[in-house]
Amino acid sequence: MRYSEAHKQETHQRLLNLAAKALREKGPDHLSVADVMKSAGLTHGGFYAHFKSKDAFLAETLQTIFDQASERMRRMVDGMPPRHALATYIDFYVSPAHRDGLARGCPVVALNSDLPRQSKQFRAAFDAGVQRMVRFLAAWVATTSAEEPEKLAASLLSAMAGAVALSRAVSDRKLSDDLLEATRSGIKARLGLDDAALSRAARQ
Repeated sequence: MRYSEAHKQETHQRLLNLAAKALREKGPDHLSVADVMKSAGLTHGGFYAHFKSKDAFLAETLQTIFDQASERMRRMVDGMPPRHALATYIDFYVSPAHRDGLARGCPVVALNSDLPRQSKQFRAAFDAGVQRMVRFLAAWVATTSAEEPEKLAASLLSAMAGAVALSRAVSDRKLSDDLLEATRSGIKARLGLDDAALSRAARQ
């Protein structure tokens, strides 16, 4: 049976969505193509009708994860002024909910330790995703600081991702929570995004 191009595209996207969850949870080295195809109700042999290779599949899956993260970010801050949007995103990112949400979390946290062993194609997709996140953050950071926005945004992303990664690594839940709270408060204080400053900005 020949399927329409629309059906093929729908199946292709369904495979990417299933793989995105598995990639976050298991990492690229443990993601099984056979398991993804089975979850989609397809045979392993149908894989090459959609992807040239596993490397291509992983790279496109990673791009899908960054697309999902960007869309979630947009929905989260829709209609907010830039300073409030940045504060809201920091609160979300450096939080227990993000720490515990392995299947939906940021790919920078979930996958950074896997990168040295991956293909050039996968690493290029990761680099592009990180650069896109930095540009998003830089647009907000520009409203809070006289420092170079992209450099400060890169530093901000590094601090947030590092805090969440460390909070996942430690076994003491209180220490984990404290790490997140200290990082979240420190970043917002550095950028002048405490509640009092945001209230003043809202009145201006």
